[in-house]
Amino acid sequence: MIKKVKILGALLFSAAIASGIFAFGMNNDAPQKVKEAFAKKFPTVKKVKWEKENNTEWEGEFKMKGMEYSANFLEDGTWQETEHEIKKNAIPANVKTTLDSKFMGYKIEEAELSETLEGSVYEFELENGEDELEVAIGTNGKVVGKKMLKVEGKEDKD
Repeated sequence: MIKKVKILGALLFSAAIASGIFAFGMNNDAPQKVKEAFAKKFPTVKKVKWEKENNTEWEGEFKMKGMEYSANFLEDGTWQETEHEIKKNAIPANVKTTLDSKFMGYKIEEAELSETLEGSVYEFELENGEDELEVAIGTNGKVVGKKMLKVEGKEDKD
């Protein structure tokens, strides 16, 4: 009888620990300050999916005016960035000119508008064969960032 009680106790204890770990790992509920800051910035949005971006930042994904958005906030509620995908025909002419001249041969895979306190930039994922680039272009048409995402099938030739 004592052996059964010990086994039952161990099982219950294990179940309690496992459910606690599971609940902790699945906690995607943003801090109250983040939720309040989000509600103030986007008062018409009612449905948000929160995800912890890193140790200090939360990202909320939502729809607004039929488009998918994401907004990032620090844990204290400080807004960092809002991004949303844009259609290729919504890319301003000066930005399109930069893409065409500086990234000839690359195809636009994804286009987004990113807004921060410093201003807005257009972000693009570009592809040319196996090469993928992430490019940021300011509203003035100047490249402000460029990063190679992946290079496959390339060999070192000496």
